[in-house]
Amino acid sequence: MLTIEQFKELYPRCKNPKDWVNAMKEVFPKFGIDTPKRIAAFISQCGHESAGWRYFSENLNYSAKALDTVFRKYFAYGGRNAYDYERQPEKIANVVYANRMGNGDSFSGDGWRYRGRGPIQLTGKNNYTTFSSEMNVDAVTDPDIVSNDFKVSLMSAIWFWNTNGLNRYADEGDIKTMTKRINGGYIGLEDRLMHYALALDILDNTEIVVNPVRKDTKVSYGKLGVLRRGSRGSGVKQLQRKLGLKDDGDFGPGTERTLKNWQRANGLQDDGIAGPFTLNLLFSTSQWGY
Repeated sequence: MLTIEQFKELYPRCKNPKDWVNAMKEVFPKFGIDTPKRIAAFISQCGHESAGWRYFSENLNYSAKALDTVFRKYFAYGGRNAYDYERQPEKIANVVYANRMGNGDSFSGDGWRYRGRGPIQLTGKNNYTTFSSEMNVDAVTDPDIVSNDFKVSLMSAIWFWNTNGLNRYADEGDIKTMTKRINGGYIGLEDRLMHYALALDILDNTEIVVNPVRKDTKVSYGKLGVLRRGSRGSGVKQLQRKLGLKDDGDFGPGTERTLKNWQRANGLQDDGIAGPFTLNLLFSTSQWGY
């Protein structure tokens, strides 16, 4: 297991690192999160979903403009005036989560009662009910326990994890497929890969497979790093040469713009950050040399 100090190093903005680590030590072995790869994958995925192990209850504090964009089915296209719901999370939840996932209609209050909670956002009355039954807790009567109790919160994420068979992908180091199962896409893949590699380096201290495109490619995270605007040094020079740029070693707006274009052309999230997945695909080699 990670120590409290190591967890704080991975997620410095987490407000309760001691409580989370102690809960992990108690809960992980009971539910099969019991190898370095599984622990690293779980921590990194939950870390991204909870914005660095910080938020464990869905906010839904949307502006009218955001409601018409994000939930256009219920507002812009649904005949509702978004300004009547603006910045009213409970009212919003009761509309957007009504009559699905086992919830009642918008007047039942189920949308707000069973909104997303925990590190991997347990959502909907059906999921709260099944989770409660299978994990022997009562989150139906007291839904807030999923966000307020560290052990139960972890158990809710583990329930989702095991229900979706994610240990299989953790064992294979297949973070890309795991991300798709959790997220429905690849949002935040770079961040997930980076924290996975860091956590596994702490737990296992071995070379790891972090490239879902070429699974024979092994990269030592200590040599890999993450390059972004403001970075300087030999690693930036190698990146610039690969991108066909002048290798001045200064990751400025020009390098960022070119990297974004390359990411977009190669089907990656064009965030302009050269993390493990971007670098693996760009260099297609196991030796980074910096």
